[in-house]
Amino acid sequence: MADPQAATLTQLRNIQVRTGKTIAELLAAVASSGLAKHGERRAWLMDRFKLGYGDAHTVALFVDKPLPDLSGAAPAAPLALQPADPLDALYAGAKAHLRPLHETVMQAVASLGPCELAPKKTYISLRRKKQFAMLGPATKDLVELGLNVKSLPPHPRLKALPPGGMCQYSVRLGQAEEVDETLTGWLRAAYDAAG
Repeated sequence: MADPQAATLTQLRNIQVRTGKTIAELLAAVASSGLAKHGERRAWLMDRFKLGYGDAHTVALFVDKPLPDLSGAAPAAPLALQPADPLDALYAGAKAHLRPLHETVMQAVASLGPCELAPKKTYISLRRKKQFAMLGPATKDLVELGLNVKSLPPHPRLKALPPGGMCQYSVRLGQAEEVDETLTGWLRAAYDAAG
C-alpha cells in the first residue's frame, strides 16, 4: 500500500515546482485573500495559480496547520511526465466529459470536512484516519464511488461488494443530479466511520 504521507509530500513538492512558489508563499497568499471557507480558498488557488482541483485542495488543507518538511528528494519522475493535476490523467480522452461529475462528488465530500486525497492510477482515494471512499471513472459514461462503511441500508442504487475488498459498497453515477441527499448521507456515514 502506498504511503499517503509520502504521496502528499511529493504532491506538495510538485506544486512548488509548477508554480515557482513555496507552499508557505501560497499559504501566505491565501491568508491575504481574506477567504475563510475551504471551498473558497480552493477555488481561489485554482483561479489565481492555475492549480488543479486536487492540488488546490491539498494546499488549502494546510491553512493554519504546520507544514511538513519539504526539503527531501525531488519527485521521482521528471516533471514533464507528470500531469499538473492527477485528475488530468484519470479523465483524459473519452472520459474527459466525466470530470465535472467527479468534481460535483468532490464538492459533496468537501462539505463533510477535511480529508486527504491520495491519487492512485485509476482513482482518487479519500482518507481520514483510514480510507473512507474512492472515486474514479468506471466506464466512458460513469464514475464509480466506493464506500468503506460496514453497514448501509439496502437501496437500488447501492451495490454491496464481496467481503475483503477495499470498500463494502459502490455506486455508479452518470449525472450530477445523482449527487443528492441520499448519496451525501452514504458519504457522511463512511466519512464518520473513518474518523
